[in-house]
Amino acid sequence: MSNNSKSGFEIRADLLSQAQGILEGNIQRENESVYSHNEVHPENKKVLKTQSVTTSDVIGVAKELYEFVNQK
Repeated sequence: MSNNSKSGFEIRADLLSQAQGILEGNIQRENESVYSHNEVHPENKKVLKTQSVTTSDVIGVAKELYEFVNQK
């Protein structure tokens, strides 16, 4: 049987990647919601907000994920 355990670095890298994906997915869903609203209500269009994912945002979400995983 092989040892498939990840190093701490690999775990943190995975959490950062997951956090980035969560944040980018949230932005994408918000944008799609605005597009859908504008198609259905052309007389009352919403303005699409410019959003970006910052490093501190990614780190914050990754810390939340790590705290959850680390709970006993």
